[in-house]
Amino acid sequence: MILLDGKKLSQRIFDELKGEISAMKKKIRLGVVVVGKDPVIEKFVGQKKKAAEEIGIDVRVYPFDAAITTNELRKRIAKLVHEPHNTGLIIQLPVPAHINKQYILNAIPPEKDVDVLSGRAIGSFIVGKSRIMPPVAGAVKALLEEYKIEYKNKHVAILGAGNLVGRPIALWLLQEGVSLNMLTEDTAHPEQLLQKADIVISGIGKPHFVKGDMLKENAVIIDAGTSESAGKFVGDMDPESVAKKASYLTPIPGGVGPVTIAVLLKNLVALATGKK
Repeated sequence: MILLDGKKLSQRIFDELKGEISAMKKKIRLGVVVVGKDPVIEKFVGQKKKAAEEIGIDVRVYPFDAAITTNELRKRIAKLVHEPHNTGLIIQLPVPAHINKQYILNAIPPEKDVDVLSGRAIGSFIVGKSRIMPPVAGAVKALLEEYKIEYKNKHVAILGAGNLVGRPIALWLLQEGVSLNMLTEDTAHPEQLLQKADIVISGIGKPHFVKGDMLKENAVIIDAGTSESAGKFVGDMDPESVAKKASYLTPIPGGVGPVTIAVLLKNLVALATGKK
């Protein structure tokens, strides 16, 4: 079993970006909107801020109270979008349940949407007109290509259909003509579909949900689900049992996460320069 080293790959991307950024005449900044307080979110934001600042990108975090209304948040984001110093803006998900998430995400125009989550940005991505990829989808693609793992002629199972992992990865793979199954919490007997999959990509945020006996022998396992369990950040895969079945496995930490941040910052630089 081979571990997919996301730290090594992300560092190479960061080094390339650092060279591009140092050659730019203008300073670029990432704005991060955070609604409410959550330890997992705080960790992710901290990781993004640290990585960005190390390669010369400014980061401004905009915290909002969890009780803010959808309309008020939309008004505040509209102002942040027009702030000239913000090269790109992201809404750190999840947001509180009472917030109309997609309405808020749609407030960010494609030219500043580094997460590719607004309706317009997603539309451009679907029809192949986007210069950038959704960060988690871009990270999975980069890891598969880095390790020369064939995916176009394989059967893929995706656990979860969320905005950040399942949906964008499915949209990307469908563009590539990949045969896939999407499994949600309503899917009956998910292990029957998982056992047929050559590649399993998970982003459900359920600690150690997938066990080794649910998987096909020598499957490629991409764990993009992170949650807190007993004070630690863990993935959707039960590492001990899954490692016995997998041919390739992304570790947590150090797998998809670092590359996702690298792709996010690569998207920011692409939007700032107009390059792909």
